Amino acid sequence: MKKRILLIGFAVTAVALLLFSILSTSIYYHHSLSQAEGMLKAYLSAFDEEKTLQELDVDYAHALADELSSARVRVSFLDGEGHLIADSHGDESAPRGDRPEVKEALLSGEGFDTRSSSTRGESFVYYCKNFAERGYMVRLALPTSSMWSIYVRGLPAVALFLVVDALVCLLITYLATGFMLRPVTRLAREAAQKRHVDTDSPELKPIAELMNRMNDDVAAHIREVDEEKEVVEKMQQSKNEFIANITHEMNTPLTSIKGFAELLSAGSLEGAGAQRAAGIILKQSERLTSLVSCIIHYNEIDSEELPAYEVNASNIARDLLEGLAPEFDAHELVLLSKIEDDVVLMSRHERVTEIFGNLIRNAIRYNKAGGSVSVLLTRQEFVVSDTGIGISEENLKRIFDRFFTVDKSHSGKNGGFGLGLSVVKKLCKKAGWQLSVKSELGKGTTFRILFVDNAE
Repeated sequence: MKKRILLIGFAVTAVALLLFSILSTSIYYHHSLSQAEGMLKAYLSAFDEEKTLQELDVDYAHALADELSSARVRVSFLDGEGHLIADSHGDESAPRGDRPEVKEALLSGEGFDTRSSSTRGESFVYYCKNFAERGYMVRLALPTSSMWSIYVRGLPAVALFLVVDALVCLLITYLATGFMLRPVTRLAREAAQKRHVDTDSPELKPIAELMNRMNDDVAAHIREVDEEKEVVEKMQQSKNEFIANITHEMNTPLTSIKGFAELLSAGSLEGAGAQRAAGIILKQSERLTSLVSCIIHYNEIDSEELPAYEVNASNIARDLLEGLAPEFDAHELVLLSKIEDDVVLMSRHERVTEIFGNLIRNAIRYNKAGGSVSVLLTRQEFVVSDTGIGISEENLKRIFDRFFTVDKSHSGKNGGFGLGLSVVKKLCKKAGWQLSVKSELGKGTTFRILFVDNAE
């Protein structure tokens, strides 16, 4: 028993010690990288930013490296596309444009990376800054140790601590086990003398039960704290995005209203000009009112707890297509529809109408003259396809975001604020339906809603 406790105690403490050493090494390593990045930024101040592309040669690279020789800094000059111009270490044959720090500098102005140099065989911290206005980039590299090498250098100290840990565990085990196992030993003697014994020790059982309850309470509390923290972070992020989007969306109509109101107030417009300005103010005011109504409706979806009931989706789809016939004609579109009879969904009439209506109107709005719109409704799915402008791959992940529109020229022209697809996504999620989209830029888009309950 004592040997088992000793082995368990040593194993637990040894694992904890090893994990602590790895964690400490990781913290030290990342701290050193952070310091190195700051140093590289500071070292770049030695570079003459007035230099032209033609002046960035090997001689200047060596001169700058010699100026920073105490830090063993490596200097590289690259052109605006990431091709190597000169290098203080003479490695001019290897390409640089595919290096992470160079790519990042091309995108955001500056970039960092840490890796083993393929040309030098050492680990370096790289810092690249893009002087786009001058058509070149400067990259500095500082030698550094890898995390593994740092850990290897500290292994003798870790081994010493493990030896000390083994000795301490041995001492504590032999001092403590006698005291801790005394109730167990007494219970064993009683078992040898009696036919029946109560194995649930009155001294140990309350402690075990109390510890179990405490652990359960602590774990539950930690889960609650983590969940609340996640909810708060998501709410804060959503709030920030909402404020930014609504400010951007309101800016154009408010600017128009303010501008024309100032002209009218100053008496700069008369007759037809004044009437036109008043019309624009009225139109933009109505747009703001519509935007506010859309936002209120969007926010009400989450709090709406109205019960669902059986809805005849076939009738809704046919009524929508019939009501939108003038829009199909106005846009010179061909409608191809296949609506199964008596498709019944568990939802609400207004929700199904809004989902179907938003998808069909988008297919009309973002289509091309002479194109077509296909609408399919079965008991398993609802599909709307168009031959319109399509959606680029980078925008596919954003089309369900609030206030996002694929074609900015349509924003406002057709009364859209980029909330339609957000509403569709919310309502589908509320109903438990699966919403998906496929699109190819310039060829069209297909939205598909799978009615999960009906499909099963």
